[in-house]
Amino acid sequence: MNRSTAAMEKYLDTYIGRMRTHYSRFPPGTAHEVASAFLAFKFGLYENAARECTQAISLIPDSTPNAALKKALAIVRANADDRNNAQVTADLSVTFSPDEHTYTAINLPPEKIDDPGTLELDNALILIYVVALITSPDDEDTLDEHHKTIIRLLTDYKKAMGME
Repeated sequence: MNRSTAAMEKYLDTYIGRMRTHYSRFPPGTAHEVASAFLAFKFGLYENAARECTQAISLIPDSTPNAALKKALAIVRANADDRNNAQVTADLSVTFSPDEHTYTAINLPPEKIDDPGTLELDNALILIYVVALITSPDDEDTLDEHHKTIIRLLTDYKKAMGME
């Protein structure tokens, strides 16, 4: 593992630790829906991803941290709907509020954001992945297969985050 990857592994581990305090448990069915939403999107099953996001949102109880998770699912759903309709530009119709950014992995000053839609989607995918990893032990093996994808997403922002 090179130093760049090691730094991003540590960054992800720290983020997971921080999120554990907010997302310790969901009922197994809810946790699986969150994991399924992430996996369907990553496998390009956009119609399924939109459906899984809608289902997960309906199962997640209201709370401040859960509002950020629901927003992440809504962002992924909007992007899944667009991709299902052959629109590949990142969708900005749904975005994280300033308060919800407390729960996102990548927080950049506006002048360092090259593509706001992609950043919102990447933050949404990372948050959903991490919550699924924390709350759905039954999906852990499948989610582990996407660990490198999450590290790559984070690495794309390494310079903008001042980590280079």
